[in-house]
Amino acid sequence: MEMEIAHRAHGRRRDRHGRGPRGPIFPPILPGALTRSEKFDRLVADVAAHLLRLHPSLKAVEFGVEEVPPSDPAAWERETVAVGRYFPEDRALRMPARIVIYRRPVLVRAFGPEDVADFVRLVVTEQVAEALGMHPEDVDPYYRIEE
Repeated sequence: MEMEIAHRAHGRRRDRHGRGPRGPIFPPILPGALTRSEKFDRLVADVAAHLLRLHPSLKAVEFGVEEVPPSDPAAWERETVAVGRYFPEDRALRMPARIVIYRRPVLVRAFGPEDVADFVRLVVTEQVAEALGMHPEDVDPYYRIEE
C-alpha cells in the first residue's frame, strides 16, 4: 500500500510524458518570469515613481492599470479609444484621485515592443499633467512628442 501511494505522488510531479518534474522555466526573480501584463504594470509603476519624485503632491493620487476602457466612454472620448484617464478625487464617495492606464489601447498604438515604454511614459505624463493642472512639458522634462 505504501509503495502505491508513493508511486502516485511521484507520478503527479512529472509531466504527462514522464520526462521529469515540471517547474518554472525562469526563476521568479528574473525578468523573464514576468507576464506581459506584469511587465506593463511595472512600466507604469516606474514612470509613476519617477514623476512622484519630481512632484511630491502626487502622493494622494492612485495609479492603476486596466485592460480596456469601459464600454460607456465619456462624450469627449467617443471619437477615439482612451489610452488613459484621470479621475478626480470624490470626497462624497471617499475616493482618492486616480489615474488609470488602459493596457490594450496603449499596446495597439505603440509602434513595436521597444516603443511601449516610451508610449507609457507619454500617456502617464499627460494624465499626471491633467491631474496637476500643468502642461506635460512642465511635469516631466523628458516629455516630448515626435511628429
